[in-house]
Amino acid sequence: MLCAGKKSYFAAAVCIITVTSTLAVSYLRLQRLSHQPKVVQEGRRCRGKIANSTITALKGNKTFIISPYFDDRESKVIRLIGIVHHEDVKQLYCWFCCQPNRKIYVSKAKIDVHSDRFGFPYGTADIVCLEPENCDPTHVSIHQAPHGNIDQLPRFAIKNRKAETFSVDFTVCISAMFGNYNNVLQFIQSVEMYKILGAQKVVIYKNNCSHLMEKVLKFYIEEGTVEIIPWPIHSHLRVSSKWHFMQDGTHIGYYGQITALNDCIYRNMERSKFVVLNDADEIILPLKHPNWKTMMNSLQEQNPGTSVFLFENHIFPETVSSHIFNVSSWNTVPGVNILQHIYREPDRKDVINPRKMIVDPRKVIQTSVHSVLRAYGNSANVPMDVALIYHCRKALQRDLPREYLIRDTTLWRYNSSLIMNVNKVLSQTVLQAQN
Repeated sequence: MLCAGKKSYFAAAVCIITVTSTLAVSYLRLQRLSHQPKVVQEGRRCRGKIANSTITALKGNKTFIISPYFDDRESKVIRLIGIVHHEDVKQLYCWFCCQPNRKIYVSKAKIDVHSDRFGFPYGTADIVCLEPENCDPTHVSIHQAPHGNIDQLPRFAIKNRKAETFSVDFTVCISAMFGNYNNVLQFIQSVEMYKILGAQKVVIYKNNCSHLMEKVLKFYIEEGTVEIIPWPIHSHLRVSSKWHFMQDGTHIGYYGQITALNDCIYRNMERSKFVVLNDADEIILPLKHPNWKTMMNSLQEQNPGTSVFLFENHIFPETVSSHIFNVSSWNTVPGVNILQHIYREPDRKDVINPRKMIVDPRKVIQTSVHSVLRAYGNSANVPMDVALIYHCRKALQRDLPREYLIRDTTLWRYNSSLIMNVNKVLSQTVLQAQN
């Protein structure tokens, strides 16, 4: 009887598993069918105004669209980078206008709110739609319903439709410049260090900055180094300068930094071999290699299958300085002279240093600030003896006596080129304005 009982239980278990699996497969099939594009109108011309703003608010449904990107890494989808209210936005639809056959298709979107909202009600979201077959749409509109008149909806140009050969090796993404940013000297030094280390492009999501900083940005734009992405997020949401929610009525943290970083990765996916994710006061500084290219070649050889490389952050307090490299012509320029700050704080026991990243953008699906959320391939922590993040800012260990700081002059290896390059920029921007 006992054996018979056991056999009955086993048969029942197998039956339950089989039924559950069948239901799950059926559910997934139905879900996929519900997301398949459907023809809703024929013989229509494409209407609707083309969206030109970086951030576009959809009328009345707490959704903000940054940009759509073609993504065929798994299946042919349009992935819109956006910002949504994590509770209130439940349903969105992509409307595609296919010019050749004059048909309008609607595709139900999968709304994937990123996991790192840090408590804020609004967060970065991927709004993902299957695109119509045999269409290759150039634009998409977003609507909260699968029916209705979309003639008044904004149309968004789909980027990354054509695969390109890489135009640059390294692109640095800086998000977001805000708070009337005026750390002019350190910014110029950082950009010149990026160039020395191998960056050909610096993309800045700019909310606002000082008049003097605007002159510097104009110089770099004309030089071809800097690309400015306007970032007027404060016009749409109550933004916080903090990264975590403070119950203060704000909508999104740190001026939507995470949204900007995700957009920057997709924006540069087809044109840059690597994307560097760090702030303007941070420099990923190689210790064993002269530049990023040789460093990354070595790291990739040692870490096959790795697409994300994480570098440890180290604070060089701006309150502790050396008298060496006190360049007199720089004293009238607002901002920090990083060459004078070569003392770093020691590691704190039981405190993990945050990291910033160099990534293969084609392998990243979603990113946060200090790690990727979803990616193809592995992540690797880069040892401190290979490279570290030189981060010159306010001290974190403010009460630490100077003798406990570690003297680290790695930056001085580049002093000759850096001083010459910074002087060139200053002579054509800040110092020219002062004369």
